[in-house]
Amino acid sequence: MGQSSESKRGFAAMNAEQQRQIASQGGKAAHEKGTAHEFTSEEARAAGRKGGEVVSQNREHMASIGRKGAEARSQGANGSRRANRGSHEQQMKPSEHSHQG
Repeated sequence: MGQSSESKRGFAAMNAEQQRQIASQGGKAAHEKGTAHEFTSEEARAAGRKGGEVVSQNREHMASIGRKGAEARSQGANGSRRANRGSHEQQMKPSEHSHQG
């Protein structure tokens, strides 16, 4: 983000914790006054859908998400799952192997 030569004033000059406290007070006041908007489940669903459509238009971002998911899946909960899989023949019990003779 661009920094101007002017010094920060007011809200921008406060540290993050001070900003959070003031924003929290504003939210609480709006709820007490009855002017705060609370999403219905349908409104929340529509907003999520809209955001998903916007994000999915960025193909590079979606490809990055897919790569991360694939990496996480291949790692599994306890290290690499691929190393533990083996072939179909290795997974079969010895009694299930066909014996030709």
